[in-house]
Amino acid sequence: MQTSRFVPVSSVLLLAVLAAPPALLAQEIVEITGRDQRIDPDFDEVYRIGVVDGEPWEMLGHVSHVAFDEQGNLYVFDRAGGMFSELRVLVFDATGAFVREFGRSGQGPGEFHIPMNYAVWRDGTTIVSDMGHAAYQIFDPSGGFVRIVRSSTEAPGGVGSGFMGASIRASAPIQPDPRGDAVYAAWWGMSRSIGGTGGDQPTTRPITRLDLDAEAVQVDTVVQGWLPPREVRNLFEGSSNVTLEAGSADLNQMLGGLARPSTFEPELLMGVLPDGGIVYSDSSAYALKIALPTGSVARIITRPFQPEPVTPRIEERYRELRGERAQNAISIPTGSSGAPPPEGSLSQLPSFTLVDPPFYHEIPVLRSLSTTWEGRIWVMRQAGELLGDGPIDVMTVAGEYVGTYPSGATAMPDAFGPDGVAAFVELGEFDVSRVVVRRLPVEVR
Repeated sequence: MQTSRFVPVSSVLLLAVLAAPPALLAQEIVEITGRDQRIDPDFDEVYRIGVVDGEPWEMLGHVSHVAFDEQGNLYVFDRAGGMFSELRVLVFDATGAFVREFGRSGQGPGEFHIPMNYAVWRDGTTIVSDMGHAAYQIFDPSGGFVRIVRSSTEAPGGVGSGFMGASIRASAPIQPDPRGDAVYAAWWGMSRSIGGTGGDQPTTRPITRLDLDAEAVQVDTVVQGWLPPREVRNLFEGSSNVTLEAGSADLNQMLGGLARPSTFEPELLMGVLPDGGIVYSDSSAYALKIALPTGSVARIITRPFQPEPVTPRIEERYRELRGERAQNAISIPTGSSGAPPPEGSLSQLPSFTLVDPPFYHEIPVLRSLSTTWEGRIWVMRQAGELLGDGPIDVMTVAGEYVGTYPSGATAMPDAFGPDGVAAFVELGEFDVSRVVVRRLPVEVR
């Protein structure tokens, strides 16, 4: 079903051979067939959580994240509403029985103040990255607050430093290190020109390991993924409600030289492997890079699928489906009563609307990526219908192809756990959120 070959170092690098470590002299390429081998979602349901009317722990609002620990306990990070609403962490045992609830809003240690992303170590320790605190909050397996770990004061991509940089870094999605004491993060946001508004744009985006075993996070860059070229544009170009009189210098300094990701820009997809290595994709092609815990890429898994060129018709269809212009508008009111706004309030900030980002020239083959506790790789391809969920390929780290779930056969699990369990966040009756836990067959775990 696949072949392997070793690709020697490029001739451009031959002069550096004597100085290069042996691992760089060859890299394994595993080519998987382009013909899908169908597998069916033969999953056994274990339990489900979420009802229209019941006990408080049974009624879910908006599930932001789910995760398992090594005992099979399920952690549900549930919000009452939008991004800034109350967050609670619900814990259920391996049978679906309610165990505990913890977490409350506030500005003190152990209280959530703009929590953004979450991870659970295998022993049940919970990590919450909190933008308001510009830190990572850690809770023990019983839900008790342990400590707060300050975020790095320098954000990736040069987009902020000091408290703002620490807060921006804490907004990045995180994944737990199976070995404990750390999380991984792949940078996903804006980038800033090197040297200011007139400098070159960075060409890489990092995947970092964040060591949380001290008072301040220790950042170790594991790999540098490729960053597609980005266009630095006036974010207010063509906007009719820009008022930059008061405080305009600070705002322009903050936004100058920033470049947003293009629409359809290939994401930096990442999954963590059981030994602390990672699998990632950083381009439009079907190329999964297997990196050792040291960061060196040992293997690249490919399939012969090509990105789809972006045409004017695709751009038009995208705007129809996403309502992009409305979704990208950011409006900050300047006050409506006629009286001067309170000192230091958000109402003192200028009012502006961000323009749409440009379109990338092609649609990446891959849409999402995840890894199981046993080390299987699940990767979703783009669907034939724009922005839809596509087929899901399952393979091993060695590049052994298990098979493909056809489009629509199953959603990508929102969390994998021990012994083949997986959690799916769904909408049930009356669009009420629910979490369904299913057990996967051995070959796809």
